[in-house]
Amino acid sequence: MALHHHLFQDVYDWAGTARTIRIGKGSNWFCYPEHIDQQMKAAFAALEDHSFLADKRPAEFADLAAEILAWLNAIHPFRAGNCRTQLALLSMLTEQARLPFNDDQLARDRVIAAMIDSFGGDEDPLRKLILDLFSA
Repeated sequence: MALHHHLFQDVYDWAGTARTIRIGKGSNWFCYPEHIDQQMKAAFAALEDHSFLADKRPAEFADLAAEILAWLNAIHPFRAGNCRTQLALLSMLTEQARLPFNDDQLARDRVIAAMIDSFGGDEDPLRKLILDLFSA
């Protein structure tokens, strides 16, 4: 919530505040607002359990990061700015893990397609996208 607030405080009055309405895209509904707080706590507890800062190989990091990003995407805690906040978090995690972050790989259409696939249970495109971030 703090990262979203930091990124969007000059754009949205509600930056960093969980949405209170149900939203979806296409026929897919994101986490209902009454469950956002519980799901966010669980996702970040899992993130801490994975100990991203401990010397992870790029493939292992990509597996764990894809899992967490897919979870956060399904929660979709904000009315707008979810993907940008998730990518900012990913950038921070890769920096903490001392891995490179080649943002040339973050083509909008590719990121959106990977997030949609992850929502449907296929985290492979997201995992591949994350691995590609480590290329020079």
